[in-house]
Amino acid sequence: MTNLPPTPFTVTTDREPPTLTVRVAGELDYDTCGELVDAVVRELYDAAELRDVRLDFRELAWIDSSGLSALLMVHRHTSAADTILHLDHRPGFLDRMLRLTNVLEHLTTIADHDEADERNDDVTEAGAT
Repeated sequence: MTNLPPTPFTVTTDREPPTLTVRVAGELDYDTCGELVDAVVRELYDAAELRDVRLDFRELAWIDSSGLSALLMVHRHTSAADTILHLDHRPGFLDRMLRLTNVLEHLTTIADHDEADERNDDVTEAGAT
């Protein structure tokens, strides 16, 4: 049996407005999750013209509960910045974790701000008559 060294963790970003693509490679765990959050936050708040943040997991080797927590934190920041989070090229183990913990839909559901604004406008107009 061979003991292969862990895949080095890297986060690379590519900003092409209106999209920020973040490629995640290696193990997203307690030791590395801060790097992902920091990279997204740094890029997110440096570019007001972003509408989409795409996390590309094609080279993700592993994720633990700290990595999952980092994804939830990224979602919090993208929501606050009114951008849409996409989880692209999810390996099977990531997909299983997201479904098992029941957060896949939470992370990937698009909030319809315009629809909510329209409902609030309807209530305001109804009260004004």
